[in-house]
Amino acid sequence: MKKLLMGVAIAALSTGIAHARNIGISMSLFDDNFLTVLRLNMQDYAKTLDGVRVQAEDAQGDISRQQSQIENFLASGVDGIVVMLVDADSGPAISAAAARAGVPLVFVNMAPTGVDNLPANQAWVGSDEIQAGTLQAQEVCRRLGGKGEAVILMGQLGTTGQRGRTKAVHDVLATDECKGISVLAEETGNWMRTPGMDIMTNWITSGLKPDAVIANNDEMALGAIQALKAARVSLDDVVVAGVDATRDALLAVQSGELDLTVFQNARQQGVGAIDAVLKIAGGESVERKNFVPFELVTKENLESYLARN
Repeated sequence: MKKLLMGVAIAALSTGIAHARNIGISMSLFDDNFLTVLRLNMQDYAKTLDGVRVQAEDAQGDISRQQSQIENFLASGVDGIVVMLVDADSGPAISAAAARAGVPLVFVNMAPTGVDNLPANQAWVGSDEIQAGTLQAQEVCRRLGGKGEAVILMGQLGTTGQRGRTKAVHDVLATDECKGISVLAEETGNWMRTPGMDIMTNWITSGLKPDAVIANNDEMALGAIQALKAARVSLDDVVVAGVDATRDALLAVQSGELDLTVFQNARQQGVGAIDAVLKIAGGESVERKNFVPFELVTKENLESYLARN
């Protein structure tokens, strides 16, 4: 029922879209698999709407650069802005700037700090990061039978994904069913495959032999797999879990290298964000928070997700 209500909330945004709008999109990074899919979905969807034009900018992981992009969008007279934040804590300043200019603003994917206090002409469209970490950790716990040792690869510190997913993993591992699983180490790989591989290599070299690798996203999980294979550690002996269900991750699940991932619906987030900013620009009200549910992906239900990518 919760999934249904979340889906209805997003679907409701797609009605009553305004015409002839210029939308600025500021992305934290272009060079990221999931964020590329998110950006392209927003751009492709906008092309299907009469009179809607979008301009996407790459903040390259730089908070100052993203703030400058927002200022430039406001100065150029855009009708609305969509932002995938570099850092959650930079959200309030961006929100305040858009509010002063009276320009509709929608945060996509990463929720800003203080999301519950957004002005009336602002909203957030994304997913509950706690849900992602919970689904991931519960499945890892089930596969380990509630006992073992794990390491955690975290995303960029300060992001809502890193905070929510990591907290949820710790919360699940503290439950009666899973408290037999201890965390040997955790470190940030900044969402990237190469750092994930390097960290995993260092852990192996230092003598750690985890039964599970719980990564905040697929890229770091895939990097960990590369390190495990290079060290000749049998993947049959380690449960590796990611989040996002990117194409590379789904193929890794298919091959048996990645045990599980959690599907994050980039299309629904992107379409929902564009619809929301257009509705606000057209004078319509939008819910402050709009949720797109996460979904657990394993080899058993893989085929339906492969068809989506």
